[in-house]
Amino acid sequence: MTQPSLFEPDGAASAGGVAPAGQPAAVHEMAEQLRRRFAGSLHLGTSSWHFPGWAGLVWDRAYPEPLLSRAGLAAYARHPLLNTVSLDRAFYRPLPRDEYAALARQVPEGFRFVVKAPALLTDAQRRDAATGAALADNPGFLDPALAGEVAAAAATGLGERLGVLVLQLSPLPARVLREPPALHASLRACVQAMRVRLDLAAPAALLALELRDAVLLTPDLAALLRGCGVRYTLGLHDRMPAIDAQLPMLRATWPGDLVCRWNLQQGQRYAEARDRWAPFDRLQSEDRPTRHTLARVMRATLDAGHRVFVTINNKAEGSAPASVAALAAALLEPGGISP
Repeated sequence: MTQPSLFEPDGAASAGGVAPAGQPAAVHEMAEQLRRRFAGSLHLGTSSWHFPGWAGLVWDRAYPEPLLSRAGLAAYARHPLLNTVSLDRAFYRPLPRDEYAALARQVPEGFRFVVKAPALLTDAQRRDAATGAALADNPGFLDPALAGEVAAAAATGLGERLGVLVLQLSPLPARVLREPPALHASLRACVQAMRVRLDLAAPAALLALELRDAVLLTPDLAALLRGCGVRYTLGLHDRMPAIDAQLPMLRATWPGDLVCRWNLQQGQRYAEARDRWAPFDRLQSEDRPTRHTLARVMRATLDAGHRVFVTINNKAEGSAPASVAALAAALLEPGGISP
């Protein structure tokens, strides 16, 4: 039996013309079990929300992508399992405070955003917009002044609804990777500038680091993150080792909250997965080992009294909302491991 959303019976009227899909009773029951067990510490969601193929999963029908991008967030936030979202759009251009504030007004009180800091700050190279090819060194890479501006815009715009600000370092050139001390010094100055701004307007927000170069997974980096109060992000992506190989880094920075961005299945390329799996309306290639390991780490983190933020991309298994539902079910299964 399908039930209307728990949050809003008149979805289209208050969601900018986008109505949420009614959810099966089993989904509402899962959401209620998760709320009872983990209170407000668990945040599950997807990477963005503008996909027409989520009709029946998140939307009541297929809407044009521009309408969903502009006005779909309120309907998305009415899904009983979706109480966070990754603002990937912030990676491509810095968002101003007013744009963040407009997004915050569309979601309920317990909703939290995972914000990707812009590539202008986190990519060591400027790139061709069409091909991604490196063009020149980026003078803004990890610049503390720019970092402070980025953090201030997100914190003052989103306020308490800012859950995590993620620095996702794009693949770094060899000259940067050859000098870990210089990279660590720049990273330390960057995150310290961000923390000052976050503490003023969003003190509960996390700072997190996500990598695209496995060579950076070192004890020295773990010590830096611990010392600066930055969480290591489990970045599940083809460029990074599988989840089991990243757990030592997570253990080295324990205790603390868990941030995971499940982006891309091992052995896939982003464009390949996008073209094969669109319109993202169902699971296409389930990754059960990753799902169940992630669920066990999540459960251990939550049971230890820490928060969990997990966002999933369509390119992880074929449909992000379906992956969220499958992960929620796995989280409620018995068993667990220590982080």
